[in-house]
Amino acid sequence: MRFITGGGGGGGGGGGSAARSYESMSTADTTDLRYWLHWRVGLCGLWVLACMAVAGYLIWRHEGAGADRRPGGASSSSSASSGPAGGELQGGGKGGAPGVLYDDEAWRPCLRDIHPAWLLAYRLISFFVLLSLLVVIVISDGGSIFYYYTQWTFILVTIYFGLGTALSIYGCSKFNDENIAAVAADMEHGTSYIPHGLAAKPTFDEHDGAREIAGFWGYLLQIIYQTNAGAVMLTDCVFWFIIFPFLTVKDYNLNFLLIGMHSVNAVFLLGEAALNSLRFPWFRIAYFFLWTALYVIFQWIVHAATPIWWPYPFLDLTSNLAPLWYLAVAVLQLPCYVVFRLVIKLKHHLLAKWFPVS
Repeated sequence: MRFITGGGGGGGGGGGSAARSYESMSTADTTDLRYWLHWRVGLCGLWVLACMAVAGYLIWRHEGAGADRRPGGASSSSSASSGPAGGELQGGGKGGAPGVLYDDEAWRPCLRDIHPAWLLAYRLISFFVLLSLLVVIVISDGGSIFYYYTQWTFILVTIYFGLGTALSIYGCSKFNDENIAAVAADMEHGTSYIPHGLAAKPTFDEHDGAREIAGFWGYLLQIIYQTNAGAVMLTDCVFWFIIFPFLTVKDYNLNFLLIGMHSVNAVFLLGEAALNSLRFPWFRIAYFFLWTALYVIFQWIVHAATPIWWPYPFLDLTSNLAPLWYLAVAVLQLPCYVVFRLVIKLKHHLLAKWFPVS
């Protein structure tokens, strides 16, 4: 595989014109039908279709209101989900089904005594930092950066914090309304009122049947959150452990933008995971599978229409090792997702240990 100097984004997108790019020289005409009729393409396509089939099955079996009526669905398997990431609520109670998301979980922090405004502030700062970095990279390298999986994921993380900010604003408004209602109730009964935490605590102590189920935007936030969890781990691991050490040219230089694209997103997402109260049901790895498969299909469509370099050398289908590369990336999605899930479980374990009543 040969490499050229280019300004179309380096090291997974965002390398800048001053840095060496790992844009691979085209080794075959991808617009030729014979290119796509090779056995390597068929085998790689099989891996992609397998991931999509598994994802579709998981979504059908566990997602949505009818999951409890399907064999082995979310509700029927919820009794086995004893961990916090599966279906455990902040107060120690357990949700009926791991896939259920309650309205307040989209904007309340992980501890009852933390005001939702803190989570709002974190999401707002994260959104503006990520958006600013994205704008700078677009100005520096042009629109070609959106050719990379890294930028796809970076944009998705930015969208997550933007949507999270909007839901946190809604949540803070709702939280204040609850406090006002609590003040009025206390005045009627002649009891004292503590403004900061009183309205927040009863919500977590209610039975699940009395809690409001999240709407479309809440579930969308949850899905994007879990998609980002796997995708961010995948992009950063592939870049730092595969692309940078082995697949880049000798005089390849790191710069601030390149490091930021492959580290800042993970830092902000881990901080979000530490603060929020979103659940992390295992079956939503399906959306991560679909996200990666969508990117691969996008690349294939672009290359079938235009003879252009591959953004990542291991996507090149002319190599006899291409099926192994595709399989390796497909398998790598599992540990990437599991690692983030373990982080969530560790978070709940520590919170239960250090703040048993919160």
